[in-house]
Amino acid sequence: MNEYLTWLSNATKSAWWNDSADFSELDAALASGAVGVTTNPVLVCKALYDKPEFWKPYLADMDKSLSGEARTEELIRRVTVAVAEKFLPLYKEGGSTGLVCAQVNPTKAGDRETMLSMARRLHAWAPNIAVKLPVTAAGLDVLEECAAEGITVTATVSFTLPQVLAVGDRYQKGLERCRRAGKKAGKCFAVVMVGRIDDYIRDVVHDSKLDNVRESDIIQAGSAIMKRAIAIFAERKYEAIMMPAGMRGAYHVTDLSGADITMSIHPKIQKLLTKVEKPYVEQHLEQVDPEAIKRLMTVREFVRAYEPEVMPPEEFITFGVVQKTLAQFTENWNSIGAFTV
Repeated sequence: MNEYLTWLSNATKSAWWNDSADFSELDAALASGAVGVTTNPVLVCKALYDKPEFWKPYLADMDKSLSGEARTEELIRRVTVAVAEKFLPLYKEGGSTGLVCAQVNPTKAGDRETMLSMARRLHAWAPNIAVKLPVTAAGLDVLEECAAEGITVTATVSFTLPQVLAVGDRYQKGLERCRRAGKKAGKCFAVVMVGRIDDYIRDVVHDSKLDNVRESDIIQAGSAIMKRAIAIFAERKYEAIMMPAGMRGAYHVTDLSGADITMSIHPKIQKLLTKVEKPYVEQHLEQVDPEAIKRLMTVREFVRAYEPEVMPPEEFITFGVVQKTLAQFTENWNSIGAFTV
């Protein structure tokens, strides 16, 4: 049992999901208070290739005539449904926990019709599925429609304040439509991939030779965006749930500890949290160093990520780290399709 994560789950408003589809890691996460699971093409691909013999029984009766996108989707379905079944008892306790992510095809991040059709299919896989949609202009349109239909969604490939605020706004619009129609509402988890935006800002800083920006500043970039987003969500009364993800160190968890959010935490980060010294304290109300923010504001890409009105939705898909992440997801999507037992 992970004492820090148990404390986080039981003694604060923070909840957390396991960022892995590996069953042994899922068991450990459940023992330490995890209430959901993040998957994406990278995590499903890793689960399959790391332990092919484990998944063999789950794939034994697959239709061998399937090919291309249909085969890839079916492989993902088999893994996701198995994980969802494991977390179904939690979901049945009240319907607000025990959720498991299933992501739409990353090669279709600008295709509204294809993503909406796939979102409906993924939603039907299990009662506790949270459909993952990219935060592009097209993805936001699909997100609002899913919210209107009562489909639980996780807004991913999201790194910036403009993106996450757009998620909060579009979910609210879809939620209001859902309620007017008398339907049961689904949830929405608004992701900021805090470690990945740190990585991106670091690349920009080094490439541009911005010697005034320190590494200690860079590793606070994602946390600064999250803390600002949490405050604005509260002001605007958005009902979407903030979700920091893509963490790079224990500091990403501890910086946000105690906030009324759901964190997605990879097993590697979970292990690092065992080294956090007691007494454990909530840190979400602590301000990011203003001098660090001042230095980061000399980086144009940080300004685009941190200021709420700088980047319109039609620019989301062209933002550097969005393209980098979609490329990685696409590579792993293709690798899943090539998987054989």
